[in-house]
Amino acid sequence: MTTGTEFDGGERPLPLAGVRVLDLSRVLAGPWCGQVLGDLGAEVIKVEHPDRGDDTRDWGLPTAGGTTYFDSVNRNKRSLGLDLATEEGAEIARTLAAGSDVLIQNFKRGGADRLGLGYARLSAENPRLIYCSVVGYVGDGPEADRPGYDLVVQGESGLMALNGRAEDPPLKVGVAAVDLFTGQYAAQGVLAALYERERTGRGRLVEMALYDCGLSLTSYVGLAALALGRDPERVGNAHPAIVPYGVFEAADGPLVITVGNNAQYRRFCAVIERPDLAEDPDYATNLGRSRHRDRLGPQIEAELARRPRAALIAALQASGIPCGEVAGLHEAVRSERTAQAGMLADGDSPVLAPPYRIDGTRPPVRRPPPGLGAHTGPILTELGLDAVRIAELRARGIVAG
Repeated sequence: MTTGTEFDGGERPLPLAGVRVLDLSRVLAGPWCGQVLGDLGAEVIKVEHPDRGDDTRDWGLPTAGGTTYFDSVNRNKRSLGLDLATEEGAEIARTLAAGSDVLIQNFKRGGADRLGLGYARLSAENPRLIYCSVVGYVGDGPEADRPGYDLVVQGESGLMALNGRAEDPPLKVGVAAVDLFTGQYAAQGVLAALYERERTGRGRLVEMALYDCGLSLTSYVGLAALALGRDPERVGNAHPAIVPYGVFEAADGPLVITVGNNAQYRRFCAVIERPDLAEDPDYATNLGRSRHRDRLGPQIEAELARRPRAALIAALQASGIPCGEVAGLHEAVRSERTAQAGMLADGDSPVLAPPYRIDGTRPPVRRPPPGLGAHTGPILTELGLDAVRIAELRARGIVAG
């Protein structure tokens, strides 16, 4: 891991170098937004309670500096342990906000205002500030006071109703998809506001609600529900409209096959040595294959089940048919493919690297996920507080010891 803001051989700075982000958020959605901005070069100061820290420091498996949950959304940040419930702590945060470009918060409704950290006050003091607020439900709606939780929103937004097979109960996504996508959408909104500020010189209020983002994730399936006037049929690992497309069992393990058009289907039939399936007029088009999937599917499954996976993948790839093995998660993160892509940053606690490539270079993990309050002293010193004042604040529990 590196500590500078440069990449591409040190010739050019990262795109957001020089941008300061004050991250007052916790758990996943807000911190993910801050991490995205940090990955792109921003200086991110993460404010945490000086004793408890972020909630996620108590979630998952312990690591060198935190936990697997915490580490997943807090690389490329510095940690300031600060009690915002005290007037001295809130004043330090306001001073930081006055010198920041972006502020991220996910307090319950009214919480930021009660601390003197609301948008109206901070934007008056710093008109260039881009203020990003992450909430559960729209702030001017009847549910504005409800806290936002990923799993609750997965249920309410219909996401759980589109996973699995018809006979399965509602199923959540394997990761906190609503939180993570809300964080990504929030970062996009912040970046748009930063771009606009170059023209206007003024910041913006960017508001993101978990429910809105969860509903947007239903995407084409949500539109299908509107068109049908009911829930679309659930098809598990298959595709509701494309056949064959899904997870299949080879003789020695699962693989994914995605036959995207009729030409690929004919080549697929040649690979499994079933030209009759290509010649059958019922299967000549995807619409026909989808209509007759109950008859076609078992025949394809039988052919795949008697062939070894590696041989199938080799033959399918040689024929230009998208496919791949189904890997275990540990197998995937430690795979040669991941290593070649530079997607794993090893250290005391390994973390995934930023997914971006800019000018052919992946931005580095400049800072590992920080220990609680690890940068409190340097940050307060940068604000002009002397050692005596910092020691006094520590003794009173206002900042991390």
